[in-house]
Amino acid sequence: MASQFKNRREAGQLLAQKLKGYARQPNLLVLGLPRGGIPVAFEVAQALQAQLDVFLVRKLGVPDYQELAMGAIAPGGVRLVNWDTVEALRISQAAVDAVIRKEERELARREQLYRVGRPTLAVAGRGIILVDDGLATGSTMRAAVLALRQQDPARIVVGVPVAAPSACNELAEIVDEIVCAVTPQHFDSVGTWYEDFSQTTDAEVRGLLERSAREWPEPSGNTPQRPPHELYRR
Repeated sequence: MASQFKNRREAGQLLAQKLKGYARQPNLLVLGLPRGGIPVAFEVAQALQAQLDVFLVRKLGVPDYQELAMGAIAPGGVRLVNWDTVEALRISQAAVDAVIRKEERELARREQLYRVGRPTLAVAGRGIILVDDGLATGSTMRAAVLALRQQDPARIVVGVPVAAPSACNELAEIVDEIVCAVTPQHFDSVGTWYEDFSQTTDAEVRGLLERSAREWPEPSGNTPQRPPHELYRR
């Protein structure tokens, strides 16, 4: 099976083409899920001429099998646990709680590491494009959407280069629009659709966020006002 994308940069450029109807929209903000979603989101933000920020979410991995998600956490106290998975694998409540505590600590560490004194960009009243490098179960993205809703954006669009059809369909029910560039019937995993799916480093995330902040700075003292929702209809 041939890979669909050379790397996350190429995937982001393809995704940006699918989202080009949002280019140069007022108050548009692209949010990437770290770490792998940031290189994809950077390409989208550059192509659409929009600001870029990070939106921190942590997958809750099954003990001893971290690649399998049993839920996710996000800012604002959002916790999603797939109890069907927990029960099927006979994972104890104590083990679930331990994973949550560990990921909450990592969430706080990355928040401090990635921001480096830069404030979180305003979300209220803005059109948001939430980007990751792919969707398998969709649990991490679902947690991000629920956390983002608490901040009252005008519109939430999810964009990913590749997704399991079931995850794409389920997320479509809770967002204003979802753009899954490729939805292979035989999905397997996100990584199988990339030629280079090497881990994105913290330094790469920081570098891309800093570069974007220089090119698309937040206007001093300017808090975006809620635009008409019609601005974000396609």
